[in-house]
Amino acid sequence: MRDVPDAGVDVAACIDAIYRTESRRIFATLIRLLGDFDVAEEALSDAFRAALEHWPRDGIPANPRAWLVSTGRFKAIDGIRRRARFDSLDDRIDEVEAIPDESIRFDGDGIEDDRLRLIFTCCHPALSPDAQVALTLREVCGLTTEAIAQAFLTAAPTLAQRIVRAKGKIRDARIPYEVPAATELPARLDSVLRVIYLVFNEGYSASSGPSLTRIDLSAEAIRLGRLLVALLPDPEASGLLALMLLQESRRAARTSPDGEIVLLEEQDRSRWDGALIAEGSSLVREALASSAFGPYTLQAALASVHANAKRSEDTDWGQIVGLYDVLLRIEPSPVVELNRAVAVAMRDGPRAGLAVVDAILERGELRDYHLAHAARADLCRRAGDRDAARASYARALALAKQEPERRFLERRLAELRDDIR
Repeated sequence: MRDVPDAGVDVAACIDAIYRTESRRIFATLIRLLGDFDVAEEALSDAFRAALEHWPRDGIPANPRAWLVSTGRFKAIDGIRRRARFDSLDDRIDEVEAIPDESIRFDGDGIEDDRLRLIFTCCHPALSPDAQVALTLREVCGLTTEAIAQAFLTAAPTLAQRIVRAKGKIRDARIPYEVPAATELPARLDSVLRVIYLVFNEGYSASSGPSLTRIDLSAEAIRLGRLLVALLPDPEASGLLALMLLQESRRAARTSPDGEIVLLEEQDRSRWDGALIAEGSSLVREALASSAFGPYTLQAALASVHANAKRSEDTDWGQIVGLYDVLLRIEPSPVVELNRAVAVAMRDGPRAGLAVVDAILERGELRDYHLAHAARADLCRRAGDRDAARASYARALALAKQEPERRFLERRLAELRDDIR
């Protein structure tokens, strides 16, 4: 059944809105039906072109999503039949017969299950980590190749080849388009969570470039996190979503009006998003109530301690150090050690934290990590060792690639030089 065409309705605008909100859901279902990323992408484009042709005349269907899936499927079959003139007819007949004759109900649950299958396919552990991130952003989020390449400082042709190779590996290795069985889920879920976390981190604190953040990437990661929690409840999925929401709650206060970095202790906490803090804190409590929580939930618990402190001086640094101790037992990491050292300095004084930072740097693992040198510089500054602070700020500046961070480090160096005068 179709709606009657209405001269007052801008059908093209409606189709554009449907494309923006529904295209990746439709694409996920077409991949399941057609079994090939590129064929599904072409079918999606053909379906929306057909909508632009037919809907202004016939009216918008009662279920636009179902119409577009069905049309895309038939367009793909037509394309296969046309190509049969040049290929083995038997091969093409087999290809057509392999496409399911859609009798599924196009309800929300079925479509969303297809999106979950697509996320797990793009994050299959057989693919390299870089390929997983690129494929997820391209096929699940719908970002352009150029946008992904820009975000991760990769040439667009290189990024495009990475995506092509990943699709080829999925096809050639016959990687199943499905949510893994319960016995396989923990290992596979880890890949999905890691990819979403990497995307969010790049959006929350860009690795380089003119801006501190990339709100488009943060938003995509949070959207994926919400989808995962809604479709596949898991304590660590909830923990990751909580972590992202709590970190995102501070976005408005993290930079000045002219784009300069504002440190956590100096931020105007009235600008923090209370709704995101409340939602994130609730998710943390739920995740911690399970015995299956892990590193994302613990990081979210750390973020929650910060988010719920009304003033910087109200922060419970003892609790933060304790949470870092647990996190280090679960997932040892020199970066986690560095963050714990900063918390120790806030609890016990800068020299106590400095001793831990120096021990980490002496091992060499964070020798080229600019934030390690920036942390050391700040602790030296707080301890009154101006010469050591200047040397560490200079080293951090030489390693930093993000413009707001570079300007912040330059200001710190200038302040220390002014102290000498």
